[in-house]
Amino acid sequence: MAAAEPKTPAGTAAARRLARSCWSAFWDYETPKVIVVKNRRLGIVYRTVQLLILLYFVWYVFIVQKSYQDRETGPESSVITKVKGITSSENKVWDVEEYVKPPEGGSVFSIITRIEVTPFQTLGTCAESMRVRNATCDSDEDCVAGQLDMLGNGLRTGRCVPYYHGSSKTCEVSAWCPVEDGASVSQFLGKMAPNFTILIKNSIHYPKFQFSKGNIENRKDGYLKHCTFHEVSDLYCPIFKLGYIVEQAGENFTQLAVSGGVIGVIINWDCDLDLSASKCNPKYSFRRLDPKHVPASSGYNFRFAKYYKVNGTTTRTLIKAYGIRIDVIVHGQGSFLCDWILLTFMNKNKVYSHKKFDKTPEDWPSSEPTPTFCRAALKTWACWGPLKSVAPGAPHSPGQHGLDLGPGPCPHTSTLRRSKTSSQRAPVQPGSGMT
Repeated sequence: MAAAEPKTPAGTAAARRLARSCWSAFWDYETPKVIVVKNRRLGIVYRTVQLLILLYFVWYVFIVQKSYQDRETGPESSVITKVKGITSSENKVWDVEEYVKPPEGGSVFSIITRIEVTPFQTLGTCAESMRVRNATCDSDEDCVAGQLDMLGNGLRTGRCVPYYHGSSKTCEVSAWCPVEDGASVSQFLGKMAPNFTILIKNSIHYPKFQFSKGNIENRKDGYLKHCTFHEVSDLYCPIFKLGYIVEQAGENFTQLAVSGGVIGVIINWDCDLDLSASKCNPKYSFRRLDPKHVPASSGYNFRFAKYYKVNGTTTRTLIKAYGIRIDVIVHGQGSFLCDWILLTFMNKNKVYSHKKFDKTPEDWPSSEPTPTFCRAALKTWACWGPLKSVAPGAPHSPGQHGLDLGPGPCPHTSTLRRSKTSSQRAPVQPGSGMT
């Protein structure tokens, strides 16, 4: 009696069936089935969705955002400023050399409109300012000798002395005396300041597009000597009155001149470089930059001193200046038709392509390359990878490579190689040198 064959485990049999099923399904061909539904409502919804998508791309992407353009943000910029005008305080006439700080004419400068002057300061000992914390005292015991307060005016001597006015006392310090608030005198320079003129020369450059322009009109008739800025008639006369700048920023000039403040002059160069250079124009806007509604950080002031000698003693005049600081801020965006469109559709695409791409100077490989099929792109031959050999002079057939690129032979790649002794590439002759 023959021995019974061992049974195959159920799990192994299931695995074999699954493998055969997967192998059989691997060679199956699938194609989607299209069902046309004759329903007007559904069709209207379908076409409406298509129309909305089309409108989104045409109107928003191409017209509003101009996404077909290449862009460059943040142009290279240069700013030079110059202020002119005179003004007067209670007992002095001020010219531009005195009220403009710094005098170099950069993109950030200050125009002094009010000062607090402490004259004839000399090195010595005097009462500390009452504004300094823990400066008031009743006796010498309240003052520690050698103590230095970083917010004070000098080094304490340990004595308690009468203040400059009134009956109060403060600790004595070794410093420039008298201290600032003990003998300062306020002077207002803003009487004529609204009529100061400010010339703002600005030039920008977009290196990606090799485009440069300035904000001054190129004229030789002395135009800048008698013009002032106007948004319509004198756009390229960047001479602004200080009062105009403050007004455009929405501020009161007198209040701003007393407490000081920071005004931003924003120059925007948003240029569509597909258009002519005359369409690329600067746009000016003005706004206050310091937070005027926050008392602790509003306003603007700074200190400086003028030194001289009186009877051989070094003396100085300390000036706390309040003023209007001008910050000239330049930004913008340049946009230009993207490379793909230039390389594909422009009439001079061969010229642009020659400028866009650099050919390597090295010789082509000396080994004979595999024949390739050719493709017409930018009206020149370009070879796109190894394929089957084609007989010399044989026309291209769609069946050879699965693509119908049109009639005509494919040039052999050897005709595209550079010659080591020739300075120019030999012209390609269709149908020659085929293998």
